[in-house]
Amino acid sequence: MMELHELPATQLLALFASRELSPLEYYDHLLAHIERWEPSIGALYAFNPQRVREQARASSERWSKGAPRGWLDGVPVTLKELIATQGDCIPQGSRASSLIAATADAPPAARMRESGAIILGKTTVPDFGMLSSGLSSFHGITRNPWDIRCNPGGSSSGAAAAAAAGYGPLHVGTDIGGSVRLPAGWCGLVGFKPTLGRIPIDPYYTGRCAGPMTRTVDDCALMMGYLAQPDARDATSLAAQALDWNLQAPSMQGLKIGLMLDPGCGFQPDNEVCEAVRQAARLFEANGAQVALIGPVMDRRLLDGLDDFWRARQLSQLQALSTEQRAKVLPYIEDWAAPAAKMSAVQAVEGFNQTFEIRRRCAAVFEDLDLVLSPTNQVSSFPAEWPSPGNDPRQPFEHIVFTVPWNMGEQPALSINCGFTSEGMPIGLQMIAPRFSDQWLLKCAKAYENWRGPIKHWPSAPPR
Repeated sequence: MMELHELPATQLLALFASRELSPLEYYDHLLAHIERWEPSIGALYAFNPQRVREQARASSERWSKGAPRGWLDGVPVTLKELIATQGDCIPQGSRASSLIAATADAPPAARMRESGAIILGKTTVPDFGMLSSGLSSFHGITRNPWDIRCNPGGSSSGAAAAAAAGYGPLHVGTDIGGSVRLPAGWCGLVGFKPTLGRIPIDPYYTGRCAGPMTRTVDDCALMMGYLAQPDARDATSLAAQALDWNLQAPSMQGLKIGLMLDPGCGFQPDNEVCEAVRQAARLFEANGAQVALIGPVMDRRLLDGLDDFWRARQLSQLQALSTEQRAKVLPYIEDWAAPAAKMSAVQAVEGFNQTFEIRRRCAAVFEDLDLVLSPTNQVSSFPAEWPSPGNDPRQPFEHIVFTVPWNMGEQPALSINCGFTSEGMPIGLQMIAPRFSDQWLLKCAKAYENWRGPIKHWPSAPPR
């Protein structure tokens, strides 16, 4: 029997509609569950249990009258701290930030409210959202519920920890180089980075996407039905389309799949990780797909170019701070950005220009392939106290080589659990499809989830 906090959103909605469970009854359980977990993992920001309970009471009244406000009425959702919610400050994970309340909801927050979902709270991020870690000078340390000595990854660190711990079924992160997929992989979740512009985001930026983080593919698709609505605030937002997010597993017969196990540079993936991904590929083969090893997209020149540009971008943001503010910045961020002070403008521009070469290579991959499989994470786990998997500001992006190209190429990419290491930590399988094939990718993920079966044992909350 599932406990209430383990129920997917699809099942919660059915229980609300049949009046077998009210939102208020559900939240009485959920808030007690969060109270047990939160001191150990530190996943939440702007969390107001009383406000949540009041919204749950109002939702219960609507369901009792058979008049829900929207199709997600009463279902909890968390939003990454970087996604603006009216009235809440956006510290960007850093003590250096000025705390100014947002005047409006960003597009993902607005879509969730319009659907009737209850915003449970915001989730933590590392400083400036620029670390694949749960370490933040503002929020402290966010830990991985599978092993609180380990890092959940980032920058959607709190979202991943909250989902793995069972803080409700629906969570929204953002991803510019892997920030949804990497923590989803380390926390055993489904993490979906859609085609650029599929989910409007504000502020928008090269490669930046919002995406669902859930325990099941069905819940991910459920969220897409609301998040994938155009919004004029995002100039990259795709045109309105009547999209069907109902998932029916497609035929794999004759599907051409590339298996990418070599990142091309950076950390080499652990043997256990590669073997788990091979096993997943064999399931596709067993169902009629043709799987072949393919070479990497990335190389050292491309990765270092991105690093140069992002260092320069971060330094420009640091230089805009006052002396007092800058003294509060996480030292790792300062150490990482410092070399940009000696960088020429030409070097920074050449770094940014690597995004176009990455884009060209990503597009070329799908000239002959329908789908690509790879590990999500090159590192299976790392300490909660580290600011990055390598703990070295001189080489900060050695661990994102499988994920970052698809942000620059704009392809939809998804992480889904494909096993566990010998130490019991989750392993992520990354699935990538051609641009605009978001629905089809989710259907392929659903097929794999069916073959794999459900994850039966999620982390247990500490005893009272």
